[in-house]
Amino acid sequence: MHKILFSKLKEALLSVLPITLIVLIISFTPLVSLSVTEIVVFAVSAVFLIVGIGLFNLGADLAMTPMGEHVGSGLTKSKKLKILLSVCFVMGVLITVAEPDLSVLAGQVKAVMNSTLLIATVGVGVGLFLVIAILKIVFRKNLSSLLMFFYMMLFAFCAIMIGSGKTDFVPLAFDSGGVTTGPITVPFIMALGVGIANTIGGRNANENSFGLIALCSIGPMIAVMVLSLTSKGEIPPVSTDYSMNADLGSAAFWLTVLGTLKEVAIALALIVAFFAVLQITVLKLPKRKLAQIGIGIVYTLVGLVVFLTAVKVGFMPIGFKLGQEIAQKHKIFTIILSFILGMVVVLAEPAVHVLNKQVEEITGGGVTKLEMLLALSIGVGISIGLSVIRIICGFSVLYYLVPGYLISLGLSFFVPKLYTAIAFDSGGVASGPLTSSFILPLAIGACVTLAGQDSILSLAFGVVAMVAMTPLITIQALGFKAVMSAKVRQKITMKRILSADDEQIIYFEQ
Repeated sequence: MHKILFSKLKEALLSVLPITLIVLIISFTPLVSLSVTEIVVFAVSAVFLIVGIGLFNLGADLAMTPMGEHVGSGLTKSKKLKILLSVCFVMGVLITVAEPDLSVLAGQVKAVMNSTLLIATVGVGVGLFLVIAILKIVFRKNLSSLLMFFYMMLFAFCAIMIGSGKTDFVPLAFDSGGVTTGPITVPFIMALGVGIANTIGGRNANENSFGLIALCSIGPMIAVMVLSLTSKGEIPPVSTDYSMNADLGSAAFWLTVLGTLKEVAIALALIVAFFAVLQITVLKLPKRKLAQIGIGIVYTLVGLVVFLTAVKVGFMPIGFKLGQEIAQKHKIFTIILSFILGMVVVLAEPAVHVLNKQVEEITGGGVTKLEMLLALSIGVGISIGLSVIRIICGFSVLYYLVPGYLISLGLSFFVPKLYTAIAFDSGGVASGPLTSSFILPLAIGACVTLAGQDSILSLAFGVVAMVAMTPLITIQALGFKAVMSAKVRQKITMKRILSADDEQIIYFEQ
């Protein structure tokens, strides 16, 4: 166990080190004026971030992934579709309602929307679309067709919102889809899909196991749009205290830790309680397996509490201050820095490592961890750079999202279906807690400087949605490249065969 934990901590160190070094280097330049306290707190937070990611990844391997697989396979073997769908709906709602990512987003928009109502609405959206995702696996429906249908429905709702004067809520709706698939949701839902697909079998079992995250990301967007259409009155400006002092000091710090512990404990308790019911009624796993899952739950709990506390105390205030002060100095450099930070921030997202591992295992090394990380890194970097350009120029996020999703959906008809499923899952996974707790405050800080406090909802929000969208294009482009490379190799092989046949022809004199 110690060797495995050391390996996880080493992976986490390599993930967090790039973004930490970049921020520390910038802190010693005239671009920002960080105090010694802020630099020290950020550096210490980075260390705790590494510990948190390492513990969480070990916990996901020991508990979250096996739990999802056993629930999926156990309920599928029962051959009772209604029970399977009912359990998946309840699990989708419970996991999402207690997802730390969603709490972070809700806390930043509580001035414009009731946070409890927002979280509940998003939970129902995920539950409904998880049911649709399970039906896709059971009846082996085409993911591309489903995505095309639901995204067209999504953009129809966008048109209704614009016509109703609710345009400012559009970025928030798209962001809610990105943050929903966080560190607790992803391992469980992906493993659930693997368990169901492997039990049902078929030649496309691997392909069918992906796509759950993709569909579960759409549900919250539509749900929040419906909620926004029912809201009345003027939209107040978004106001959140991003100062480091808000979480420092003995009392404030321990309140943050206890608040985070409560959020994560509720999330895991809901999953464990529901899993316990299924264990007694359906699964009946051996005690040894239950003991392993129990240990994994503890690692997951401690890891997430350490990770989220470090993000709230050290990364959120620094992200806001970087965006605010660098935007005052140089707009072009703000875009460049956003691109660089976007490329490295995805490396530190806990759920990304869970996805990459499952992709490499299920594809048999056909899609490697390195290829996935490069595609995700480039995509996220581009998305955040484009988001800062939008803040500077002041146009709607739909100018990016509509053509972006059309390109993504168009590519889905030209690349292997497995790449499409992986790409759309990756979009939801890339936009994790570090995106909502570091990149979003960075965008808000830049927006406050460049466009003013009143523009935060319409211009700063939407950055999470951008992070969720661009990997759809980059990873499918990776698949398109793989298809083209295979065709080129096939042509070269055919030419060699034909050439060899020509050399074997014997010519006789007349």
